[in-house]
Amino acid sequence: MDTLILKLVLTPALIGAASLAGRRWGPSVSGWLVGLPFTSAPIVFFLALAEDSTFARDAAIGTLAGTLSQAGFCLVYAWLAGRFAWLFSCAASALVFLAATAALQALRVPVAILYTVTVLALVIALLLMPRRKPTEPGAHRLPAWDLPARMIIATAFVIALTAAASALGPHLTGLLAPFPLYAAILTGFAHSQQGGSAAIGVLRGLLFGLFAFATFFAVLAALIERSGIALAFAGALVAALGVQGGSFWLLRRVAASR
Repeated sequence: MDTLILKLVLTPALIGAASLAGRRWGPSVSGWLVGLPFTSAPIVFFLALAEDSTFARDAAIGTLAGTLSQAGFCLVYAWLAGRFAWLFSCAASALVFLAATAALQALRVPVAILYTVTVLALVIALLLMPRRKPTEPGAHRLPAWDLPARMIIATAFVIALTAAASALGPHLTGLLAPFPLYAAILTGFAHSQQGGSAAIGVLRGLLFGLFAFATFFAVLAALIERSGIALAFAGALVAALGVQGGSFWLLRRVAASR
């Protein structure tokens, strides 16, 4: 019951805060913000409470590997956004994510190697993104149900995935945890309301944010069995926030140069 209350309070609070901040500073920043593990970190945290540190470590490794699937999602959506509507772009990108997840199920490598490969993959993905200047939003009036819907969907995903974790196993749970549900919502809304360039802005920001995402789960996987839940999550959060600050500086420099 206690973990259910945490899920019902923590997840929508994090998602709501990220959404409001994204509205204030534009699609690129909103994408960058959701690079932080607002959904997947609570999933692994709840798994650590419900299962054990070994299960949580394996889930963290799977989530780190899932960053590669997220990069594929971003690339496919970005290249489709200029030609197709948001629904087709999102559906095709989700299929790519799931295909990559299936391919990564057999991947078992040390955390340090996996982290290095992930960082290189993110750099390559950024280089392959369409060369199109994102359009920052003007005064777009969003429907009243927009923010509550995002919070409800994200919370439902956390509850469903943690409930199914025992059946799925830690590695597959970890691979599915970073499904870019919230990023897909942000991108879909930007695409439908402001066009393909705004969607690309969200996705480019997300790729910059994923460096912190990968760092969080690499540190968590390395520490959780030796240091315990509290210290491992604290260390992962500090490392991720440090990387996130650097990626924000780089994001703004890239945006200013375009």
